[in-house]
Amino acid sequence: MSPVIIDGKYTSDKIKKEIAQRVEEIVANGGKRPHLVAILVGNDGASQTYVGHKERACKEVGFDSTVLRFEDSITEAELLDVIAELNSDDHVDGMIVQLPLPKHIDEQKVIEAIHPEKDVDGFHPANVGKMMLGLPTMLPATPAGIMCLLEEYNVETKGKNCVIIGRSNIVGRPLANLLSQKGKYADCTVTVCHSNTKNIEEHTKNADIIVAALGKAGFLKGDMVKEGAVVIDVGITRVPDSTKKSGYRLSGDCDYETVAPKCSYITPVPGGVGPMTIVSLMLNTLKSAEGK
Repeated sequence: MSPVIIDGKYTSDKIKKEIAQRVEEIVANGGKRPHLVAILVGNDGASQTYVGHKERACKEVGFDSTVLRFEDSITEAELLDVIAELNSDDHVDGMIVQLPLPKHIDEQKVIEAIHPEKDVDGFHPANVGKMMLGLPTMLPATPAGIMCLLEEYNVETKGKNCVIIGRSNIVGRPLANLLSQKGKYADCTVTVCHSNTKNIEEHTKNADIIVAALGKAGFLKGDMVKEGAVVIDVGITRVPDSTKKSGYRLSGDCDYETVAPKCSYITPVPGGVGPMTIVSLMLNTLKSAEGK
């Protein structure tokens, strides 16, 4: 079987063009450009890369963007003061604080300090609560991006058995909620597996849809997947590779070579879910700007 490759880059580029067109309409009608602010604490290489991707995406869609960089010695109180200023700044539509933060800063306290209407990551408890009730809100970026891909590729989900490997608040748990809600690209029967799940392969072998979101390179093997399954690979890990100039390659949570031949649809890594996470942030920022 040759699977359909779910191309997140193609889909995100298409959505970015639609956002850019909407932004130009807003500006032509006398409105202001949406403005996204990213807060980056410390010098974590992966975080700097992610923020760079977000900056480029803002430029592509015509947003204003600002990156506020702080040393990892910043105190929790100082960071909360910065967030309070941005909350009260009418020129700021969306705000993200790049995680992880230094150990001396309470991440949950920071998340809760961001005004829900500017919380384009969709992590604030008020936004999570609305999502759980199926109300319009800022959806977490990665789950929202996955839902968008299922719709773009017209993947049948109604009544399907979906197994999500990973229970993080960023991907696994919110996605389980979205896929179990009523809707054309939802209505799944969802099982969430995690580090204490016994015999995970018993669940994955019966799954019509598998979402691998545990951050462990190559975890999902071909013998854990049934013929015709849809596999969404959220993981992205740097794996040492001496054949690459960089010295590493990017690997997903799936062993692609053994999993892909059994799939009807699969997302590649890179180029699958990652670009959709970024474009979901852009959509949330536009939603915030238009809601004012």
